[in-house]
Amino acid sequence: GPGSYTVGTMSERFDCHYCRDPLQGKKYVQKEGRHCCVKCFEKFCANTCMECKKPIGADSKELHFKNRYWHDNCFRCFKCYTSLVNEPFMLRENNKVWCSNCTAAADAPKCKGCFKPIIAGDQNVEYKKMVWHKDCFTCSQCKQVIGSGSFFPKDDEFYCVSCHEHKFAKTCAKCKNPITSGGLTYQEQPWHSECFICSNCKKQLGGKRFTAVEDQFYCVECYKECVAKKCAGCKNPITGFGRGTSVVNYEDESWHDYCFKCTKCARGLANKRFVCHNGKIYCAECPKRL
Repeated sequence: GPGSYTVGTMSERFDCHYCRDPLQGKKYVQKEGRHCCVKCFEKFCANTCMECKKPIGADSKELHFKNRYWHDNCFRCFKCYTSLVNEPFMLRENNKVWCSNCTAAADAPKCKGCFKPIIAGDQNVEYKKMVWHKDCFTCSQCKQVIGSGSFFPKDDEFYCVSCHEHKFAKTCAKCKNPITSGGLTYQEQPWHSECFICSNCKKQLGGKRFTAVEDQFYCVECYKECVAKKCAGCKNPITGFGRGTSVVNYEDESWHDYCFKCTKCARGLANKRFVCHNGKIYCAECPKRL
């Protein structure tokens, strides 16, 4: 309470400073060396309560802070109405007093899920400057709590791993299961890296040379050994890789283009006229010399 004035009862002749009524035998207030009756004190001298805007009479308990004054029963939290006499408080906008709990809640970030404040000690999840209570961070599809688990953002929604796989992930062309990470594409179809393998040796073919034969894939080595035709000239496999990518086929036999040549003069015959005599290949001129 204030200490700038005193209240007492006059025992001898004395008049009110303002209305000049005698104060003998009456209750009075002394402030700044002047004596006044209770009525004039409330009219001319009393401080005005910041909350109820009424004067704080001589019989009322007064609280003050930074030249602001309150009745003791008016000094309460603006938000929760808890009395703040002998309690910590904060003076906020419009000269309203708030308790420490309401101040912390007002200044705390708001949960994107329930829109309630996240106060110190609450478990929370943060993502791109947004924050949720841990139990409010849920999957947009199944509504189960994601909490601190793995998730996938999609536009303004969030999905747990399982729901994202079923809703958005591509499906492997071989095993038909979702591709959640990595993977590769062949002929516009997605594959798990571990599913795109050589049909013979089972090695992964991602990033390596391979050959496709009737929906089967082979690495270069297995294609040479198991699938590739053998050149009728050099007897080596025709792989289509490296030198001699063109192939010459004639009567169920195949040659590297550089191996398809005249038996007599060794002239290359790829894309040229030739003659087959006694199972051998000749240029158009050499049979005449036989």
